[in-house]
Amino acid sequence: MRSRAAIRCGAALLVLAVTFPVLAQQGYPNKALRVVVPYPPGGGNDIIGRIIADDLGKRLGQQALVDNRPGGSTVIGAEIVARAAPDGYTLLVSSHTTYALIPNLRSKLPYNPQRDFEPVSLLASQAFSLAVHPSLPVTTVRQVIALAKARPGQLTFSSAGTGTGTHFSGEQFKALAGLDILHIPYKGGNTALNAVLSGETTMTFGSLSALWPFVNARKLRILGVTSAKRSPLAPQVPTIAESGMPGYEMTPWYGMVAPRGTPKAVIDRLNAEVIASIKSQEVRERMARVGYEPEGSTPAQLADHIKTELARYNKLIKTIGFKEE
Repeated sequence: MRSRAAIRCGAALLVLAVTFPVLAQQGYPNKALRVVVPYPPGGGNDIIGRIIADDLGKRLGQQALVDNRPGGSTVIGAEIVARAAPDGYTLLVSSHTTYALIPNLRSKLPYNPQRDFEPVSLLASQAFSLAVHPSLPVTTVRQVIALAKARPGQLTFSSAGTGTGTHFSGEQFKALAGLDILHIPYKGGNTALNAVLSGETTMTFGSLSALWPFVNARKLRILGVTSAKRSPLAPQVPTIAESGMPGYEMTPWYGMVAPRGTPKAVIDRLNAEVIASIKSQEVRERMARVGYEPEGSTPAQLADHIKTELARYNKLIKTIGFKEE
């Protein structure tokens, strides 16, 4: 009798173990979501994170709260998500820096972009731009190149941190033109921006949306965008490639991922709602106002994109001989 009771009890527990996650997924979400952004508030990654989180929360009927976790060139925030419970309540919104650039620069990382995350969707892309302090006597990319060659080691550029996309933008610029320009890393895009605004550095590479208000206020001068084509936010600004540096390109992109092991039903729900957000007129207008190109993808397409970008940056890093400082 005891043996039969034990078998029945074990069977009941097995059924509960199988059905409980299904029931939990059917009730998803039943609490607030945490959207980790591995940058300080105010930068390009933070802007896209808040646009998506705001609309996603409305669609899911729960708050989607942005949690800024800067540091370690996005590694701190990425590790938090990689180690989080795979239940769909902790998400990462980050850029190519996290998913493709840093993994090519560091041999040891606490996360693997292909192994430790479940892709949700590609979100958007946006150009960086090269901006200089108005006191610098240049108005074109060609003039910056000429000035840097005339003053080797005297010009400086600020970035959002060592190993970030803005850092790599500057290193690529230096390598392709054979320039000696000093890199000065800061903890986030805002502090890098403040450095050039104050004259602490002579130039910076940063989000076009973050820099443009200061261009209008005549506190900065933008000379070129890093993408392969001109930005719809500032179509009058040429690309760096067409301004004297053929082959130059850096197009930041942003994607959402969840911890590895997050149930497929949850990933599918998140993907459907994110795609709905990206297709909505309100979100597209908000993106356009700050210079983003809406993207959107299936989870599989984002996985393929990360794989392709990992290979592309690996090749480019070797070509220009870039090493993390």
